[in-house]
Amino acid sequence: MNKIIEKRVLNENVVLMKIYAPRIAKKAEPGQFVIVMPSEKGERIPLTIADYDREAGSVTIIFQVVGATTMEMSDMNEGDELFAFTGPLGTPSHTEGVKKVAVIGGGLGCAIAYPQAKKLHSLGAQVDMIAGFRNKDIIILEEEMKAASTRLFVMTDDGSNGNRGFVTNKLEELFEAGEKYDEVIAIGPLMMMKFVCKLTEKYGIKTIVSMNPIMIDGTGMCGGCRLTVGGKTKFACVDGPDFDGHLVDFDEIILRSGTYRETEAKAREAHCNLMKMKVKGE
Repeated sequence: MNKIIEKRVLNENVVLMKIYAPRIAKKAEPGQFVIVMPSEKGERIPLTIADYDREAGSVTIIFQVVGATTMEMSDMNEGDELFAFTGPLGTPSHTEGVKKVAVIGGGLGCAIAYPQAKKLHSLGAQVDMIAGFRNKDIIILEEEMKAASTRLFVMTDDGSNGNRGFVTNKLEELFEAGEKYDEVIAIGPLMMMKFVCKLTEKYGIKTIVSMNPIMIDGTGMCGGCRLTVGGKTKFACVDGPDFDGHLVDFDEIILRSGTYRETEAKAREAHCNLMKMKVKGE
């Protein structure tokens, strides 16, 4: 159980894994996540379900190699087993009744936006997907996103793929061209989601954001994913992760987002030192 049945390196820092987890695959929906522990003494982290196959019994996760736990996971290979893989957790994304939607993904956020676009597209909705990356070398899931949308626009900050600009530039261009959406879904870095919401608020378009980036414990016990939504305290992992973006206090979250940066850096350094010792045989 929890066996890695496929591993793909999507770019130099991002890894895709398919895990054999039939019970989770049977109930998983877009927007939900799993708690993963690579080893018995490893850290437990929340990762969004990027895809699932009920017939094959597989669940796909995509993660960026940034800390000790994701470094440990990136060293694992097909055939290895994760110590724990629990879910699905979180409230599924609302997809019923949406006829026309713009789905925005920023960087690794595309791994979370993709299953939402896929589900909406399968229900017959018109899906315009806008994906943003720093440059062409780190673009992920382009073919998958193309298959899950009516139209796909891939933007890069430096224009290295031929489409220069931010996701907000393309979204505003569509608005100015007369496109009208039932809602916009935005998933990615906090700053990106904040500015998407500022733009859609100007046009009066309902906007849903996923607060997965701020989750830590994943069960509501640590309080690290608390946020203010419409003046009330919510927890991303148990009350979300989806929220009305126009009600989210992004400034509060962005200010607090660097709280664990030093701790994460120390854990990453400790893992690197441990791997060096193993290589040397000490």
